[in-house]
Amino acid sequence: MSMPLLQRHYLKHFLKLFLITCAGLALILSLVDLVENLDEVLPQAASVQDIFLFPLFNLPKYLSYIMPLAALLSSLYTLGQASRKKEIVAIMAGGGRVKRLLIPFILTGVILSLLGFALNEFVVPDASRKAKDIKRSSARPGRSIFSKGTIWLRAKDGSIVRMGIYLPDRDMAREVSVFELKDGALRRRIEAEEAAYESGAWALKNAVVYDMENTSVEKLKAFNFPHLEPPEFLEEDVRSPEEMGLMELISYVRKLDEAGLRNVKLVVDMHSKMSYPLTNLFMLIIGISFSVRRGLGGLLAGAVGILISLLYWFGYSMSLSLGYASILPPFAAAWLAPVLFSAIAVYLFMTVPE
Repeated sequence: MSMPLLQRHYLKHFLKLFLITCAGLALILSLVDLVENLDEVLPQAASVQDIFLFPLFNLPKYLSYIMPLAALLSSLYTLGQASRKKEIVAIMAGGGRVKRLLIPFILTGVILSLLGFALNEFVVPDASRKAKDIKRSSARPGRSIFSKGTIWLRAKDGSIVRMGIYLPDRDMAREVSVFELKDGALRRRIEAEEAAYESGAWALKNAVVYDMENTSVEKLKAFNFPHLEPPEFLEEDVRSPEEMGLMELISYVRKLDEAGLRNVKLVVDMHSKMSYPLTNLFMLIIGISFSVRRGLGGLLAGAVGILISLLYWFGYSMSLSLGYASILPPFAAAWLAPVLFSAIAVYLFMTVPE
């Protein structure tokens, strides 16, 4: 059998196993998530549509998480079986080069990394927001819109409120505008530099009040605006990093920096959105390099794959935690584990016996 035929043969088996593993594990995790959140998703009466849509919208997120593990397990099993059956030895005896045999797998790893990035950028944010909306709408009607760090919402008195920058970790907002309506017309407009939740109420500070009815302008150092929900309600409307694409997250982080409100956790998450898709590539390279070196198959291949995955995700999670705590710079926190494991992958591939 010629080298191209062998490459297509092994790649076909790899892709088949990869798709089955991805779909199966992602579906299981989505269903587990549904069971764990069933009380929040369906607090009153069961809805067949919500039961179906909630795990469906969570599926892209779990696919993104599972892809590197699926790539590792599938490559270990596919080439591990070939190695155990002495097929790799036969290729070498016939003058074939093992590294050449593995080139299509590396190209596949590059494609999977690009697909992982595209999934996180264009599919996961929208799907995650829709899953969150199902949970939130079952508890209370949605009355807000979040975009690039800005919240637009309707207060309890019907006023429209705009928070230019909302900081849930500080229970405060900057660049706040309040539009009070009466019979569909603007009655009063309030522009405040800051809003802070203090003593059970929101206080608007350094505010300018434009009274349209009395055609007057008044400047106030601070006054309470009792019609806004407490911070715990507003936090449900703030998008998490997984609900934002990379460009939206970069825009949000830049906006905070310009206001002097740097959020280290968001900066770390921004870098991790760029580094995580690379995991697909080096996990696949580790899998193919390890399996042709050691004859693995069946349960042993799965055990090795799970062990390598656990070591990586433990290191990656630890590194991100150190970044959140400002012990590591955000860039280093997000890239330390991927770069280290990429170096290991390159070393394993370069030392594959020919």
